[in-house]
Amino acid sequence: MIALPLVALLVGFFIVYPFSPAIAPGWTDYLAIAVVAGFDALVGALRSRLEHRFDEAVFISGFFANMLVAALLAYFGDRIGVDLYLAVVVALGIRIFTNIGRVRALLVTARWEARRRNAPAASN
Repeated sequence: MIALPLVALLVGFFIVYPFSPAIAPGWTDYLAIAVVAGFDALVGALRSRLEHRFDEAVFISGFFANMLVAALLAYFGDRIGVDLYLAVVVALGIRIFTNIGRVRALLVTARWEARRRNAPAASN
């Protein structure tokens, strides 16, 4: 069910938003990476749902694995003095835009096919 992650996102937002939590400056890179990795998983789930191959276990494992790997890369980059979080954001950003493009193409194609099926037959 693709609506479950979106509902969870909204519920989490409305629980946290009123408290306006302060984020330490040292954690902002990690938060940015976590948000981008989570959004990548959501867009990937939407794409797989539209392609009729969505698997909940793959989504959940990918969601947490992407966030963990992205955070670890950022952490190790901090330790060695290299901004690896930028590489993570770029890589995930490319995946997000690729998936959004595919979602758009799937939606446009589905709409076009629905219009074509519902159009009256042209008489010659």
